[in-house]
Amino acid sequence: MSELLGVAVLGAGHMGADHIRRLDRAVSGARVAAVADPDTARAEEAVAGVDGVSVHAEAEAALDAPGVDAVLIASPGPAHEEALLAAFARGLPVLCEKPLVPDSAGALRVVEAEVRLGRRLAQVGFMRRYDAEYERLKSLLDSGRLGRPLMLHCTHRNVASPAHFTSAMLVNSSVSHEIDAARWLLGQELTAVTVLRPRPTSNAPEGLLDPQFVVFETSGGALVDVEIFVNSGFGYQVACEAVCEAGSARVGDERTMSVTTAAGRSEEVARDYLVRFADAYDREVRAWVDATRAGRVTGPGVWDGYAASAVAEAGVRALEHGGRVAVGLAPRPELYA
Repeated sequence: MSELLGVAVLGAGHMGADHIRRLDRAVSGARVAAVADPDTARAEEAVAGVDGVSVHAEAEAALDAPGVDAVLIASPGPAHEEALLAAFARGLPVLCEKPLVPDSAGALRVVEAEVRLGRRLAQVGFMRRYDAEYERLKSLLDSGRLGRPLMLHCTHRNVASPAHFTSAMLVNSSVSHEIDAARWLLGQELTAVTVLRPRPTSNAPEGLLDPQFVVFETSGGALVDVEIFVNSGFGYQVACEAVCEAGSARVGDERTMSVTTAAGRSEEVARDYLVRFADAYDREVRAWVDATRAGRVTGPGVWDGYAASAVAEAGVRALEHGGRVAVGLAPRPELYA
């Protein structure tokens, strides 16, 4: 493909607007051809200064707009299933932000729809897989130098939660990244989950169970623990330590800019995910554009999205009802073997 890949971006909120900027300024080989958002004024604002973009209130209108070759879905999770199936019906390659679909039944319907096509069309936006530190950790674990992985210790902290955030969303929205990262790093499925609840922080809104301590069991006998704390008040911090039979390795503590003045020395702390993982998002979208232009689909796929939704659902049940909850996955289709 010699011409630019025309991308329809669905959703012009915080994530969608950032992807519009990324496609226009940071990624070669692609252009924003159309944008859809029910709030068309917000969409118009997101594409200000971007030439040749049509703006639509409905997702399907954007998919059918002239010059659209592929789709980037950055709309709220409940809208993803309809958008994915519409893209599949048109044979359009897709990069879908997580979650693939919030509920596992809907995610499985997307898996089944792609299986009927007989080929992969969609990549899911688990950007941790494109972070340079996480890539190095994956390579180290795959090399076998540290021996068999025994445990993963994960930290995921946010400055503050959005007003609409619920206790369940700590698991099915925030921890979904750790769910995919653990499956990818270990090459194992997550088979059971337990959620422990310390006394909520005074920084959390009334009724929000924050922080939480989530423990996953894996098909290979490893344990994964996640501290999820979305109202830390002090910064966005993500880290992961792999403890293996012959050593350990930790990522996420890479230093940022240090500032020294007469008052002393200070170190910057990222305030949100678009800062901490800016490079990972760039690399993810570049890889998707390059693969799509070459007629290929790489990276995490709809099976990974389905697995993450199924594990997260089990996690929410564990949060709400207590105890250990087993994860049930449908048989894995040959397409994703």
